[in-house]
Amino acid sequence: MANHVPASFLTRANALFRKNLTYQKRNIWSNVRLIVIPFYLCVLLVGIQVLFDTQVNNSADNRCGCRCIHKNGDGKCERKSCGLQYSSLTQASFCAFPNPPPLLPLLQIPRPETRLVDPARSSCKRTGSCPVTILVTGNNHTLGETLSRNLLSTSFAVNSSDHFLRNLAYNVLGTISEADYTNYLDPGIHSDLPIFQIRPYCTPTTNLSFSFRQPPITFHKEVRCVQGLNLWRNNSVEVNDEIFKGYRQGNHEEIINEVAAAYDLLDTDRNKFNVTIWYNSSYKGNFKVQDRRVKYVRVPRSVNMVSNAYLRFLRGPGTKMLFDFVKEMPKQESMLRVDIASVIGPIFLTWVIVLLFPVILNSLVYEKQQHLRIIMKMHGLGDGPYWMITYAYFLAISTLYIICLMIFGSAIGLKFFRFNDYSIQFIFYFLCINLQISIAFLVSSAFSKVETASVAAYLYVFGSGLLGGFLFQFMLEGLSFPRGWIFVMELYPGFSLYRGLYEFSQYALKRQLNGSDGMKWKYFSDSAMDEVFYIIIIEWFLALIAAYYMDRVSSSANDPFLFMKNLIKKSPSPQRHSLQRQGSSVSVEMEKLDVVEERERVEQLMLESSTSYAIVCDKLKKVYPGRDGNPPKMAVGGLSIAVPPGECFGMLGPNGAGKTSFINMVST
Repeated sequence: MANHVPASFLTRANALFRKNLTYQKRNIWSNVRLIVIPFYLCVLLVGIQVLFDTQVNNSADNRCGCRCIHKNGDGKCERKSCGLQYSSLTQASFCAFPNPPPLLPLLQIPRPETRLVDPARSSCKRTGSCPVTILVTGNNHTLGETLSRNLLSTSFAVNSSDHFLRNLAYNVLGTISEADYTNYLDPGIHSDLPIFQIRPYCTPTTNLSFSFRQPPITFHKEVRCVQGLNLWRNNSVEVNDEIFKGYRQGNHEEIINEVAAAYDLLDTDRNKFNVTIWYNSSYKGNFKVQDRRVKYVRVPRSVNMVSNAYLRFLRGPGTKMLFDFVKEMPKQESMLRVDIASVIGPIFLTWVIVLLFPVILNSLVYEKQQHLRIIMKMHGLGDGPYWMITYAYFLAISTLYIICLMIFGSAIGLKFFRFNDYSIQFIFYFLCINLQISIAFLVSSAFSKVETASVAAYLYVFGSGLLGGFLFQFMLEGLSFPRGWIFVMELYPGFSLYRGLYEFSQYALKRQLNGSDGMKWKYFSDSAMDEVFYIIIIEWFLALIAAYYMDRVSSSANDPFLFMKNLIKKSPSPQRHSLQRQGSSVSVEMEKLDVVEERERVEQLMLESSTSYAIVCDKLKKVYPGRDGNPPKMAVGGLSIAVPPGECFGMLGPNGAGKTSFINMVST
């Protein structure tokens, strides 16, 4: 038989492409549902955002208070005025502040039940009478003791004049209320909580009340005295150790023992002022800086206290550097603008992107279930071209799917897409779909039925979104959860995808809240996206290599761990001599005896002029002509058989042995 030239790569690609299109055509309605679901989820996100805007963002509680100042004859308001005078404390933060009011500079002090005290005096936590502790250390003990005595004032004076801030500036005042995200209204001043005057000692007459006005609101405040206790420590190591043990997770009992401030005077002397100040950063909030807005911390008063103490040391007790007030920048009227679509977007978009996984996996398992891969190999399709062409096909439809998703999401106004750099988004999605395709090739070797593969794939789809939203994100935002375990969890492909989507959502939220740039390449290394990119790229190549290896093993019916067995197989020792003679063996392939006998019987029957046999075939052949550049296929090659009448005859053989071709030939 003449040699035939193998089919070209383009010819095989065309054949595979037509095969894939045929499969997709048979599953047309499943594909329609697959295409509709992402668009439906995007529209659902927009609908949720509209509902949230109506019920929350545009609520009267989340905007500056207003009052109608002129009505028409029908009783409808024609003109209204908005401002602080018409607002509750909740609404006040949304009002315009063309000239923000000056606020008292307060020191953040712990609540009575969390203050650092001697264990022998812990009963004060129940009565609320614990002192406020300030730790001091430095190289010069004598100087440190002197500055410690100068930290707090021994007297308190205030009146209700127009210069009340100047009067209060002579005193060290504190609050147990945390600061807010802005400084237009300080909760320590505008709430019902008292202000605390911190003094070395308190008397029954040191508590008082006063009123002051910040137009258009008049505040009535109670001032209570609390003892300030200055404690010397030998070095900064002791201070760090005491602060850490006062943290909830720094001791086995999970007891909080918090200090108001701590100072390391280092090498301070009369010619040099050098100090390190500790403060409690947990008051910033429960979220990481790059993920959420952070609250103010009351550090300025701590700086002023130690500066005044040093000035008194140099110039005498009457010297002071007054800290009159703190003041926010002017602002326009604002409204609450929470992009709820970006908040819940990572869950929905995880489902949308991972929905490609069942499609790819089912297609690969279907080929195995219907033996299409074997048939294609019989027609000359090698493993290399099959992998390249099939992978390129899935990559093309996945890329088109992602591009359509980004265009549609941006067109309907989802800020998740519009506020982040499109190039970063596309590269991220492109890497994710490549990883999905590689994993689908790898996992397909474990399934033989489409139904089983489909169930497992959809469990992966919905499990990734739900676990990402309700487990992984909870651990991601929890400051107490180790960052190393976050990295380990991101090795799961569903969580690495969710982490990338989470970063996009956080940057979109920050742009919505404070007008930042969203996710840009210049912020790439500041976020966790670089870590996610590295994980996905490495897993992509590892999954691709493992999938190709498992495919070769499954197609050859070998043990997947055969290469390991060969590596650990004990080789003959070179020191062990054998007296056996190394011979050579010759393998001769011989026909079976019954085949030879059958051929001889047919040859004998062919010499006779007549025979009573029902079927006599002598060297019967069947060759299917080559198509699409493939070589001809030998279905039956030289079959000799004789079947007498009345005999029940059957044919056994593997797929492709030629059984059907033989029956078709003898029956037509």
